Amino acid sequence: MRFAALPEVTEYFGRRHKKTAEGHFRKAQGLTFSSIGLGSYLGREDAATDKEYEAAVLRALELGCNHYDTAINYRGQRSERAIGAALHKAFAEGKASRQEVIVATKVGYLSVDAESKHSPREYIRRTFLDTGVCKPQDIVAGCHCMTPNYIRHQLDRSLKNLGLYTIDIYYLHNPETQLSEVSRKEFLERIRRAFETLEEAVVAEKICYYGTATWNGYRVSPKDMDYLSLQELVDIAREVAGDEHHFRFIQLPYNLLMSEAFVFENQTTGGGTFSILAAAQQLGISVIASASIMQARLARSFPAGMRSQIQGLKTDAQRAIQFVRSTPGITAALVGMSKVAHVEENLQTATVPPMSAEQVINLLQKQR
Repeated sequence: MRFAALPEVTEYFGRRHKKTAEGHFRKAQGLTFSSIGLGSYLGREDAATDKEYEAAVLRALELGCNHYDTAINYRGQRSERAIGAALHKAFAEGKASRQEVIVATKVGYLSVDAESKHSPREYIRRTFLDTGVCKPQDIVAGCHCMTPNYIRHQLDRSLKNLGLYTIDIYYLHNPETQLSEVSRKEFLERIRRAFETLEEAVVAEKICYYGTATWNGYRVSPKDMDYLSLQELVDIAREVAGDEHHFRFIQLPYNLLMSEAFVFENQTTGGGTFSILAAAQQLGISVIASASIMQARLARSFPAGMRSQIQGLKTDAQRAIQFVRSTPGITAALVGMSKVAHVEENLQTATVPPMSAEQVINLLQKQR
């Protein structure tokens, strides 16, 4: 897949950013990731915010960030378009190559187009229902769909929005939403059909890897309705495509106040019960953390008694990011960054080595 991130080229990106500290770049599935990724969930659906995101992406590339995360429903498709425009400008100006950059997006929620002249309801009817992309019975909770036709349609739209031939990581977005209306048996069958569709997309070189980007699924008890078993999902991927399957990434919230990924043993695999981070490591799955600064809450009110425990950093946002990216098993900490000033503040964290596992555990014990 020459129009995607490549192992040796992402490694070169890490080597040429010499101002970052050891440990900022780490490998996952053969690729070299910056330990801080740029997220694009928040912001107005307008051209001014688009321009801010474009400038933020360009500055992030200069400071050693090569991981960009979005979703087709973020800002009515404008986040995908803004990231795509920024990356193409960077490629044209020689600031980065396509093969150095890891781009992730998501499918699942019904997406509208902020640039459409139609209302959201009318847009959904015209785009999805009238065309047969999906049927009313395919839609769960009035907002979620992951049928093969819907995935194919949205993948092609995301590729167009981003201006890319290939997406590096393509997530099913909050698939646990389906469990609010369908049985677990039916849910797992829908996952199977989705995984089959995504493996077809790998063969067509439209994506490299796929995964699940969740909010609750991996953080709750197995008794909860919206619980996800990583072992079950990996088993389905193996049944669909064998040991060489491309279900290789998961994304979930993780920060000092939402620490379940590290401390809550809710996943059964290999005859034992483990945290999702430990289970993912055993199953060959890489983990990306979202909500690293808890939508700026930790940037404003990091626990005062813990500030002195995180050395070398000046702001609460930096301390929150440092905690997340230092946690064993986390590949990258995603942070929403639509402004250059935030990029410069947050990427300053990359100039300091990550904390030790012992320091992370000590902070968690203090928090609890």
